[in-house]
Amino acid sequence: MDSLLHGVQAPSDLKELKVEELETLASEIRQKIIDTLAITGGHLASNLGIVELTIAMHKVFNSPLDKFIFDVSHQSYPHKLLTGRQSKFNRIRQFKGLCGFSHPKESPHDHFLAGHAGTALSLALGTAKNRDLLHRDEYILPILGDASLTCGLTLEALNNIPKELKKFIVILNDNNMSISKSVGTISNILSRFFSNPTSNKLYSEMQHLLAKIPNVGGFLAKQSGKVTESLKNLVSTAPFFEQFGLSYVGPIDGHDIGQLIDVLEALKNSPKPILLHVLTVKGKGMETAINDPICYHGCKPFDKVTGKFHATPNAKPTFPQVFGKHILKMAEEDSTVVAITPAMPAGSCLEEFMEKHPDRCLDVGIAEGHSVTFSGGLAYNKKLKIVCSIYSTFLQRALDNLFHDVCLQELPVVFAIDRAGISGPDGSTHHGIYDIGFLNAMPNMVICQPRNGQLLKELMQSAFAWNRPVAIRYPNMATEDLDIPLQKRDLGVADILQEGSQIAIIALGVMCNTALEIAKRLESFGIQATVIDPVFVKPLDTELFCRVLSSHTHVITIEEHSLAVGLGSIMNSFIVRNGFNHLTVANFGIPDMFIEQGSHKEILEEIGLSPDRIMARLVDAFNLEKNLVTADSQ
Repeated sequence: MDSLLHGVQAPSDLKELKVEELETLASEIRQKIIDTLAITGGHLASNLGIVELTIAMHKVFNSPLDKFIFDVSHQSYPHKLLTGRQSKFNRIRQFKGLCGFSHPKESPHDHFLAGHAGTALSLALGTAKNRDLLHRDEYILPILGDASLTCGLTLEALNNIPKELKKFIVILNDNNMSISKSVGTISNILSRFFSNPTSNKLYSEMQHLLAKIPNVGGFLAKQSGKVTESLKNLVSTAPFFEQFGLSYVGPIDGHDIGQLIDVLEALKNSPKPILLHVLTVKGKGMETAINDPICYHGCKPFDKVTGKFHATPNAKPTFPQVFGKHILKMAEEDSTVVAITPAMPAGSCLEEFMEKHPDRCLDVGIAEGHSVTFSGGLAYNKKLKIVCSIYSTFLQRALDNLFHDVCLQELPVVFAIDRAGISGPDGSTHHGIYDIGFLNAMPNMVICQPRNGQLLKELMQSAFAWNRPVAIRYPNMATEDLDIPLQKRDLGVADILQEGSQIAIIALGVMCNTALEIAKRLESFGIQATVIDPVFVKPLDTELFCRVLSSHTHVITIEEHSLAVGLGSIMNSFIVRNGFNHLTVANFGIPDMFIEQGSHKEILEEIGLSPDRIMARLVDAFNLEKNLVTADSQ
């Protein structure tokens, strides 16, 4: 059957459609998103909520001349469907497919690659200044989520909006959610207007009564707007934004296409910057997503009829699940354990801890810098055990806070760094492959990484005894969670997983499994390799490494991290400093490039980190069939 959606290959195809047809188009877009994500998984609830708003924006404005700048941009799926990417949509967030965020290399309708919250307003202001300096005349429309207002960067940008900025319309898509429910004072400000039905009734009744006055009723009813505006200031969100130079409009129904179109058309001629407050329902069009927008934010494949997620029988727990379960156990046994997260209680598996101990498990909103400095303040007198649970790429946003407010103060905050390594379908904005570099630069910082769930628990249990800042890195991958007694982990002590000679393989975290596979394959060349899990990247087990490296001829490092600043770089420096000039070294890791989305396995193969790719390079680089066997025979 022909569909309206199929006929829309560019935003210009919307221009002649009537409101009724646009409403049908909205239903088709929702169904397309549900049908696709039922198979691939992806950001579901947020995209279901922004369909009508996206259609109205493309109806009124002229993309890509007019710039739509999405904050985070995980809610840009309807935008992708309306801008010529329907044929590729079934590969959303897949290897060599569409990015799950806006991506300029994908379409001229995407202006920035944005996977982190809070950037849109600053980018939009910069783009507007670029427009004005180069004497262009297009509209600039940053689209923010309500949770983005908890970002310090957004507040900094608000403080920098020129009062006479033209053709600048901020769209505030308010669904009272980020990934989890929005928290903090700003979310309360946004909810004040709709949570006060008395004021709404008062406005309506005042205009109705004034209109009845003979002869002048109509005029007075119109003038009552000034009075009601004064009353509105007592209960609405308007003054908050208007103090920043934005003319506030709203809130309006974000699912009424006709109203959205009328309002956007009316705002086009404003000589001042505008904020349009739009209320939407996260998950609209799918009852299960509306009822549980957290689980259906970034969802795995599901049954599109029932909405239920497909079962994964006998699935091992993930590292975040092991972390969440064990931090709760630690908190039950020790009342001084406190956990902080910047808007990630669900992804970091802290929800049960937060439910049972809300005074000791705190979500500070999308405020990564604040979460780190706040953790430093909590650790002030070293009487509390502070764990800051944060994604690797989110910690990048708090680098100065880490340096100035924790490390420089010598405060024993434990950073549980989730999503360390390849982040799969989320792509280049979310791969946690740079943090070792900046963490290693911090004096007294401990950096460690577990190869399995058991070791993760042991590091968590031991970290506070080291009395210094600690970073425990772990990926969002399945792992073993054995129910056996935990061992105390001494600071800076590595594990030898296999004793051997000639080749020493040093592998970090889950790449130890790859190292053991490589060691097994080396046996076919008559080589019994030594396999080492350093556990600690900083401080290194210098005694062990000096002993092993002095008796081996070749060294291999394997890591799921940037080669430029990771384990390989650190080990190379160690080798040079200690004069191990006899060693031949091969480093395997992530090359100096941005890695796109895909499955973990596909990406490792692409960048040369699969066992097959590593082994092929070793055979050539070490001339295995000749040199090593000859050396062994001597």
